[in-house]
Amino acid sequence: MTAVSLRLRDHSYDVLIGPGVRTALAGVIRRLGAERAVVVSARPGEWVPDTGVQSLVLPAHDGEHDKTLGTVEALCGEFARFGLTRSDVVVSCGGGTTTDVVGLAAALYHRGVPVIHLPTSLLAQVDASVGGKTAVNLPAGKNLVGAYWQPSAVLCDTDYLSTLPRREMLSGLGEIARCHFIGAPDLRGLTLAEQITASVTLKARIVEADERDTGVRHLLNYGHTLGHALERATGYAVRHGEAVAIGTVFAGQLAGALGRIGQARVAEHFDVVRHYGLSAALPAEADTAALLRLMRHDKKALRGFTFVLDGPEGAALVSDVPPDVVASVLDRMPRTPVADLVASPGGARR
Repeated sequence: MTAVSLRLRDHSYDVLIGPGVRTALAGVIRRLGAERAVVVSARPGEWVPDTGVQSLVLPAHDGEHDKTLGTVEALCGEFARFGLTRSDVVVSCGGGTTTDVVGLAAALYHRGVPVIHLPTSLLAQVDASVGGKTAVNLPAGKNLVGAYWQPSAVLCDTDYLSTLPRREMLSGLGEIARCHFIGAPDLRGLTLAEQITASVTLKARIVEADERDTGVRHLLNYGHTLGHALERATGYAVRHGEAVAIGTVFAGQLAGALGRIGQARVAEHFDVVRHYGLSAALPAEADTAALLRLMRHDKKALRGFTFVLDGPEGAALVSDVPPDVVASVLDRMPRTPVADLVASPGGARR
């Protein structure tokens, strides 16, 4: 087991990583002093550990289509019927969408109750469960309604990963791939557990420096501006990590077009993404005009088109990127039908 500590001014917690760490849940709850728990789980009952206290277990469904305010309202209603108080605890057990929804419900109910995350997907373990960002989607965009609510602990049990289909693993690897360009060492020669630990450590250090997204935390959005647009443009047929991987390759291409990096570094973006078995091709169904429109409404678009891009001093937030340059880079990227992208990740050539 490995522990990564995240220390903030008003709140600190540990992220435990390794096989079987979900069994630490009862001890964490005991240290919190909670007497009751609501467990919101998208996994079968045998994968939900004992809480050690009186508990209500609620079913959840991983996936963007349930990541709504309606789901948050329904959870809060169940919390109230159970009589949950601010001295009790909420536990999420599922992928990144479950982490986001349950985290937001915990942040809003009674203006905040403690929450513990048991992320069960690779994507959730390396990203969504750590850092305190919670959010749900609106028809107008992804993650537009949310709150900062740090968990009391995160238990990244690598045993959960044995249950994942290949596409779910690939989605998590998309987030690991983008770490290569925002300050992580080259993770390609490490074991999966080491890659998870390195990704969590990088995110913890960034969040410690900028909890509320006013500065360096924007680095974590590398590849996400186009990634979020691709998710919406395809009705979430392209999964988050898959979209971030494509967005990472695009970020390299755009940085090259703007003269921020040379062609060797541009090619490195493609090589890293391909190493993890992910595609670098845009979905053919997502036309350039639609992607431009969606990216223009990204919540991080401060002035015009805004991206986190590689540069001579590393990744940085770049605003007012000329629309014609963005469109030109998109038009030059390879395209493949969503069905082919899903069936054969990593198959696109430069």
